[in-house]
Amino acid sequence: MNLIPISDINAPEMDIFARATENQLRAHYGGIFLAESASVILRAIENGYEPVSMLVEAGRVEVEAGPVFEAIERYLGRKVLDSIPVYVIEHEVAVNMTGHALVRGLWMALRRKPVLSVEEFCTGKRRIAVLVDVTSPLNVGAIFRSAAALGMDGVLLTHASVDPMTRRAARVSMGTVFQIPWAQTSLEDSDGITVINTLHSYGYKTVAMALTDDSVSVDNDEIRANEKVAVMLGTEGTGLPKNVIAASDYRVKIPMYHGVDSLNVAAASAISFWELMK
Repeated sequence: MNLIPISDINAPEMDIFARATENQLRAHYGGIFLAESASVILRAIENGYEPVSMLVEAGRVEVEAGPVFEAIERYLGRKVLDSIPVYVIEHEVAVNMTGHALVRGLWMALRRKPVLSVEEFCTGKRRIAVLVDVTSPLNVGAIFRSAAALGMDGVLLTHASVDPMTRRAARVSMGTVFQIPWAQTSLEDSDGITVINTLHSYGYKTVAMALTDDSVSVDNDEIRANEKVAVMLGTEGTGLPKNVIAASDYRVKIPMYHGVDSLNVAAASAISFWELMK
């Protein structure tokens, strides 16, 4: 393996780990992203993402990085494993560089895959989640994890929604962003009505998670009976835009008690996915 000790946080090899923003990694470093922790990195490698380089704390090389090395050799071959630079850094240097300890002592830079078009994404999928301007990486990651675990076929995001490949979103998803198909609409096609019309053109019935006078309970057999369903989820706080709610085929609510009128969007997504997949 190509182990390279790093003692200087200003070393140019550390730019992508310590100084480049995620937008810069995507736009100016050949389309790469950072993944944190062995479990997340393993899912990326198992699902065909190409490793570029690794940063590991000195005391974690065998325990944390060992399974990753094995996976790279298994899926990509020994030659690839030997060619990847593995930067080894002391714990104190890592803290000084990042402001905190590395997550589980391990980060990896990987290359992005080509992004699916909306048409490619919608082909052959019966149940999808649609995130309308969901800007929290924690919520996006949690929704992806629920979507994968509960059998949804994919996630479509509007342009303003968080990139699922950001470190926090991917980590919260436990790497499921690498397992479940997703696509992101262009800025021009992210208007709520445009998204609804696009989904209708591909045969989806749209289900807006919203509290309105005509909302029906999420455990609805009529909705389940539709061949293709798109569950529309809005950002935390303001929820879905009013025009999206009005243009959707169904408006759905989750029955609640003790005067509570709403749930976190990630929690609401899990309940809706479970009910609609029955």
